[in-house]
Amino acid sequence: MKWGIVTLFPTMVADALTHGVIGKAVQKGLVNLSTFNPRAYATDVHQTVDDRPFGGGPGMLMKVEPLRASIADAKRQLRSAPVVYLSPQGEMLTQKLVHELAELPELILVCGRYEGIDERVVELDIDREISLGDFVLSGGEPAAIAVCDAVGRLVPDVLGHIDSAAEDSFSNELLDCQHYTRPEEIVNLRVPDVLLSGHHGNIAKWRRKQALGRTWLRRPEILEKQELSDADQLLLDEFVRESKP
Repeated sequence: MKWGIVTLFPTMVADALTHGVIGKAVQKGLVNLSTFNPRAYATDVHQTVDDRPFGGGPGMLMKVEPLRASIADAKRQLRSAPVVYLSPQGEMLTQKLVHELAELPELILVCGRYEGIDERVVELDIDREISLGDFVLSGGEPAAIAVCDAVGRLVPDVLGHIDSAAEDSFSNELLDCQHYTRPEEIVNLRVPDVLLSGHHGNIAKWRRKQALGRTWLRRPEILEKQELSDADQLLLDEFVRESKP
């Protein structure tokens, strides 16, 4: 998979993606990262990349010409890639959307700065806007890093185990169940006996019940959108009964 990141801070993005499983994926050539700095496309002696907004008001906008030139260069190098602008006004990033993006061979991410970018650039050059949530960052770089990390985990052979991503929270439209490792006891808190039993059927059933229960406790709106099977409903009812004082 090929990523093109349009950013005023290319080292910020590139350095962040040298760590962990994504860093290993880059080293192995499973994902390829290119950055496009609008400053390199500025034509004035000061390499200006910001400008005042029409109508006045505080803040600056990214300058149109170098931004469009950097996007155009990215599109020349990644011809099949949709152009995604990372914006708090975009559609919310979900695991479902991450899976959709992971199916693409190429992806261009545009990182805004200052007060954002000219709306005409959005109309002319942007295919999609994506947001991490209802909050504002100082720039799109952290969002681009998050998107690349989430998408990169789903690229074949990036994770060590083929089922690792399939068991993540939201991958099956539920929160993940809780997990435990050694030692078996910490400050009088023991690992649930079922996980020590070696009975794979009971372990799978327990994990499913915990995932349903956790989602019910922490994100009930997710369950409201689903039609549970009879088996899942029985597990959830059992979890609810056990949770009552």
